[in-house]
Amino acid sequence: MLSQHAVIIGGTSGIGLAAAEILLREKFKVTIAGRDPEGLANAGKRLRDEAGTTVVDAANPAAVAALFSSLGNFDHLVLAFGSNKGLGPFATVGVEEVRLSFTEKVFPHFACAQAALKFLNPKGSITFLSAVSAFGAMPGAAGIGAANAAIAALIPTLARELQPLRVNAVAPGVIDTPWWDWVPTEQKTSLFADFASKTPVGRVGTSEEIGQTIAFLVMNGFMTGQTIVCDGGIRLS
Repeated sequence: MLSQHAVIIGGTSGIGLAAAEILLREKFKVTIAGRDPEGLANAGKRLRDEAGTTVVDAANPAAVAALFSSLGNFDHLVLAFGSNKGLGPFATVGVEEVRLSFTEKVFPHFACAQAALKFLNPKGSITFLSAVSAFGAMPGAAGIGAANAAIAALIPTLARELQPLRVNAVAPGVIDTPWWDWVPTEQKTSLFADFASKTPVGRVGTSEEIGQTIAFLVMNGFMTGQTIVCDGGIRLS
C-alpha cells in the first residue's frame, strides 16, 4: 500500500516542522514548503532528508499554483503558517496592522486551500491553523483574534461544501516556537511566565504538542468540521 502524501506549507520550523516529524514517523510521505531557502534547508536536515522540500511564498498565488502542479496529486494539506500582526490594545492598534494580519494569514490560507483542491484526494484532508485568540477574551488580541476567527469560521462551511474531503483546524494557545522571535529574550521569558501562571496546566505549550494535534486530524478519518483548541486551558482565564 502506497504511503499517503501530506504537504505542509509552513513546515520549516515550529508547529509545521513538528507535524512533519510526527507524520514521517507514522510512515507518511511528507513534503514541506516555506519561503525561506535557508530555513527550508535546515528543516530538511533535521528531517534527515526524509521529506521533500520546496520553496514557496504562500502569499504568491502563481508560486502556490506552480507548487501544486509540480507535486501532482496528494492526500493531505496542512497550512501551518501565521502572522504576528494585529496585536495591541483595540484603542490604538492600527487598521493597517490588522489588515496585514489578514494579508499574511487569512488570504493565503484561503488561496492555498482553494488552489490545492484539484490535486487533493477527495478522501483526504485540509488542516488549517487558527489560534486561541479566536476564542478567548484576550485583551490586546482583537486584531489578530479577528484574523484567527476568520480561519475558524471557514471550517464548518468547507467541511460541508467540500465533502467527503475532511476540513479541520487547530487553534493553539501560547506555544514556544520561533513565532515569538520578534520579542526580546528577557521580555519573552517574562511573558511566558505570565502566560504559564494563567494556564491551568501551569506552562506554555510545545510545537510537538500542536504537531500531535495536527497529526490526529490528518489521520483520523472520522474528524471533520472541527477546530480543536489546544491551549492548556488558557482561554478559561
